[in-house]
Amino acid sequence: MITAGIDCGAKNTKTVVMSAGQIIGKASVLTGFDQKKAVEASLAKAIEQAGITRADIRKVGGTGSGKKAVHMADVTVNDIRAIGKAAHFFITSARTVADVGAEEGRAVKMDGNGNAVDFAINEKCAAGAGAFIEAMSRALETPLDEMGRLALESDKEIPMNAQCAIFAESEVVGLIHAKMEKQDISKAIHDAMASRVVSMIRRIGVNEDVVMLGGVGRNPGFVEAMKRELALERIYVPDEPEYGASVGAACVAMEESR
Repeated sequence: MITAGIDCGAKNTKTVVMSAGQIIGKASVLTGFDQKKAVEASLAKAIEQAGITRADIRKVGGTGSGKKAVHMADVTVNDIRAIGKAAHFFITSARTVADVGAEEGRAVKMDGNGNAVDFAINEKCAAGAGAFIEAMSRALETPLDEMGRLALESDKEIPMNAQCAIFAESEVVGLIHAKMEKQDISKAIHDAMASRVVSMIRRIGVNEDVVMLGGVGRNPGFVEAMKRELALERIYVPDEPEYGASVGAACVAMEESR
């Protein structure tokens, strides 16, 4: 059976098409103002990549902040359930998943079937989401995609006390004026964000097999900071972690059709 999962987020709308437990197509488009248009465009591109027709898709799962715009969804999946199922899909031994995207961070504790048993959400402060690093990259006048690599070049520990993105930006400016090296400041930024996300994870409990989803999972500096904060040698990050919720929605659509 072929299913699709569509994650209509605040910044991007992502779709995966799955068949027999394998991802056969995926696509991401900017959400913009017209969520329904973004949903249709993302689905059409994923279908084209999969080499199938729309009629071949038996069930569609919709999730994300704009899940109501996924008008063709057979099942609507809340974000927590979606990322729990996605983590289980990627590594069945996982019991803890952190999903850090552009706008918010979430952590879920799952059972052996990927069902959420507890969760925590950081949705009121950008300091626990990708927007935090984006704002800090502007303050450092450094391209966003270079921030993580830059952080890996430092081994210094510089505490950042601000728990708000606005105040943290002022703190970064202070470090710049103090002639601190960019790589040291970048590491401090990633450490501060990881500390906030890990404190959220610890509220629900940490298991050894931790999965990271969301676009920030592509940032190697953040992943390393998370490993240090959690005292883990490894955190499992899928090849394209930003599609996590889409995968989870597709998995739920499959389950609901049985």
